[in-house]
Order: sequence, then C-alpha cells, then structure tokens
Amino acid sequence: MRTGRMQNNLLKTVLGFWVLSIVLIQPVVGQPADFPDINDYIIDNMEYFRVPGLSLAVVKDDKVVFIKGYGVCEVGKPEKVDENTLFAIGSISKSTTAVGLAMLEDEGRLRWDDKVIQHLPDFRMYDDWVTREITLTDLLTHRSGLRSVSGGTIWYGSDFNREEIIERLRYLKPVSSFRSEYAYQNVMYLVAGQIIQAITGRSWDEYIREKLLLPLNMNRTTTTMDELQTRKNVAMPHIFKESQLIVIPHRDYDNVGPAASIYSSAGDMAQYVRCLLSHGEFEGRRIFSEENAREMFSPQMVIPFSDYPVEMKRRQPQYRTYGLGWFLEDYQGQKIIRHSGGVDGMRALVAMVPVEKLGFVILTNQEEYRMYYTIFYKLLDHFLGFPDYEWDRVFRKSISVEEEVDQSEKAGTAPPLPLTEYIGRYRDRMIGDIFIEQVEERLLLLFPHMPGFTADCIHWQEHTFQLQWRDPMIPQGYLTFELDTDGKIERLVLDQPKLLDVDFEELEIFRAD
Repeated sequence: MRTGRMQNNLLKTVLGFWVLSIVLIQPVVGQPADFPDINDYIIDNMEYFRVPGLSLAVVKDDKVVFIKGYGVCEVGKPEKVDENTLFAIGSISKSTTAVGLAMLEDEGRLRWDDKVIQHLPDFRMYDDWVTREITLTDLLTHRSGLRSVSGGTIWYGSDFNREEIIERLRYLKPVSSFRSEYAYQNVMYLVAGQIIQAITGRSWDEYIREKLLLPLNMNRTTTTMDELQTRKNVAMPHIFKESQLIVIPHRDYDNVGPAASIYSSAGDMAQYVRCLLSHGEFEGRRIFSEENAREMFSPQMVIPFSDYPVEMKRRQPQYRTYGLGWFLEDYQGQKIIRHSGGVDGMRALVAMVPVEKLGFVILTNQEEYRMYYTIFYKLLDHFLGFPDYEWDRVFRKSISVEEEVDQSEKAGTAPPLPLTEYIGRYRDRMIGDIFIEQVEERLLLLFPHMPGFTADCIHWQEHTFQLQWRDPMIPQGYLTFELDTDGKIERLVLDQPKLLDVDFEELEIFRAD
C-alpha cells in the first residue's frame, strides 16, 4: 500500500485553505445530537493525513441518518465536496459484478457452480485442468491459484481492451494449487463481467446501469471514463509525494471495469447500502433475491491473518473470509461485511453491520487508507454502543515502515558495455514488445502497450540501472540486463516495488531482435 511520510509540516499553508473549506460545509442530514465531536474528529484527521476531500454517509434501519461532505474536490481550488461529489470506489465495483451475476442466477440464466467455459468457450488459463474446472464462484472468491493481483501488467495503464486482456490470461503461471489459497485478483472479476455480456448481449456497463444503478436511483454513478467526463462535481485524485500533495489525472480503468471502474457519490452509495442491508430489496421493489443476498454474504474462502499489534487488538477479528464480492469478518462479536477500494489517488470504504441494519460509506480523494479506518472504527464504536477508543492515535502510530533499499552507487563506474549494446527490442509473451532506446547519454525503457510505463534508466552498478519512471505513481525500481554464457544480453529483469495492482515479477522478458 502506498503511503506518504506523515510528519512533514511543509503543507501548512495549503492545508489551511482546504481545512477552512471543511468547516464551512453544512450537512444535508444533521449531525447526531449524541455525537457532537464527529465533525471536529474528521476535520482534525483530514488535516493530519493530508486528505483534501471526503464524503461520508451513514445508513441505519433503511434510512440515511447522516450524510455530509468535507473539504475540497481539488487542492488549491474552491469547489467543495458534498454528498453528490463523485469519487472512485475502486474494488467496491466488484460487488456490483457479483450482484449482476446474482440477478442472472435469479432468472435461471446461470448457476453459481457453472463452469466458466460454459459461457466463454474460448476462455483459457495456464493449466488445462483449471480451464475446464474453474467456476463462477471461483472467479469471485480469489482462489484461482494465481499470485495476488496477477495480470495487472496486462491491464494497468495499457491499451488492451477487455477481450484482449482475457485472451492473455493463459500466460499467467499459477503459484499455488487451484482453490487452495486466497490471493486477491482483479482479472477474474473482469472475466465475470464478460460472462454477463455473453449471457445478456449487453456490456457489463449497460447491464449494471439498467438493472442495478437506475432502479436504485444511483443516477450520478458512472462506469466508464467517457461518462465521467460528462459529469460535474467530481473529486480529483491526489498523491503525497516529496512532502507535497500532488493532483494527478484520473486513471482510466475501463478495460477492467467489472473489477474497478465505478465512480459514485456518498448519496448514491447510501442507496446501494440500503438495498444490500435489505437483502436485495429497495423501496418495495425486489432487485435480487434474499437467497442470493445470503449467498453473497456467506463465507466462501478463508483468508489467513496474523495477530495484530497490541494497540490494534481491539479490532482483531476471530475470523476473516471472502464471500462473493465482499470481505466478511467480526468486530467485538458483530459480523462485519466490508470492502475497500483503491485507485490512483483515491480510497473508499463501504462497511455494513447486517444485524444492526447499519452501514457506512467513506469516500476520499487521497491515497491514505488509514483515514477511512480512523473514521470507520470511531463511528462503529459509537453506533454499536462500545466505549470510545483513540483510533486516531492508533492509526497515526501505524505508519508503514518502508523497506530501505541500498541506494549506493559504485562511484566513477560506467556500464560494462557500450549503451548501444543494451538498446533493442525485448519481448514478454503476455504483454508483447518492450524497447530499450538511447536518448543522448541515457537509456529509456518503453512499454508500447502501456504508455504510462516509460522510465529513464540511470546506471547504478554493473549491468543494473535505476528506473526513474515518468509516471509519479510508480516508485523507483531497478532494471538488470542478464547475459548468456557468451556474454550477450539475453533478458531483462525488473526489480520493482509492487504497485497497488501490478506485480512485475510475473514478466519474463527476453531479447527479441
């Protein structure tokens, strides 16, 4: 998870601008009279975690009992966040794909245990047996045998469309036995979305809009970047880099839409939560069956977890599992249904306590995930009647310790070979050609199908170069040219910190010219 160092004070001037904006916004539904400090609590933590904008909704007993915007859509600009401001919800999109399949199951057009190839005959995994046996439930429960976020190098920032991504899944090598281990996936939800298209003849986007978003009056919600561009009142994503809040463009997630592309507002998401807490019913209309609501909210795959630090023991679950599009765990004896979402520069959380008919929506336009947890647990304790706890202190203390990398360069050294020996065409059979070019006295790494993945290669030592990516979202990495027994360059190896949705370790890049 990408996080910034929290102790830097260089942003006080800018922060003061949008913190003032926070205070001036009035709630649509009033603050609970017995919870007078929640606004101050949220404002204080937004300032600490450098979160420019946030939108919050609370649902209780099928009513929106609290909804409010805080801060600004973009640092340095006056537009304020309200309950209609659109934010990326990232992987919370997965739950809508599960609902889409549930509605088709209600109609008898599929079964949860259908084999994928019954609906997508050309679908292929690396292993032929897995290809034949993988089911719809397997797609939704992260038990395909692939590594975590496998396939991210195919879709993230690439020009491959949905069909082209699925066609390349056959090259992803498993790292565990089928159905034996939990490993979070995006591409399997893309496959699930394409099954909706195969059955209905309509794209996932069209089907979800017609069957779910419109019936729930989620009229602000979008599934595509083109649609988002037509909307006003949209929060901009921000990252914390080199002691500054930086505004970045919206990343286009259309090619993996069923896993991550939805933008929504607190107002719209509150209606979705009402439907989910009512087991598929919304204002007297049945959207999907109660039976399939139970199926989605039932454990399907166990998720291992370690003991929490002492200060986090209060939130230590007794179990953690994955249902169909949702994480399921307990908190102080209460079942919690939740899912977070993260895209470049934005974080979101939806969480529900089904027994209490209680739900929360927290949307933010910065990458700091601890912000929404700080608010969520504060609200959860309040509504469940538990003693107050210093969640802000706990999460402020939990700054991730980033792995220190030896940055030392061998002084006065140059690459063992002339730069002209390194340039050329390389190839990974999954994502295609990769080029090393020379620009003046420097090498340049280019991924033609991933335009954002362009890096200046700065010599470090021997045949290894530091990668300084043009995209500010990508941390510094290393590129090593490996030689064959004849001393000729044979392959490239990327030593790159894992991004949120990309793991470069699955690439096998060999010289191709």
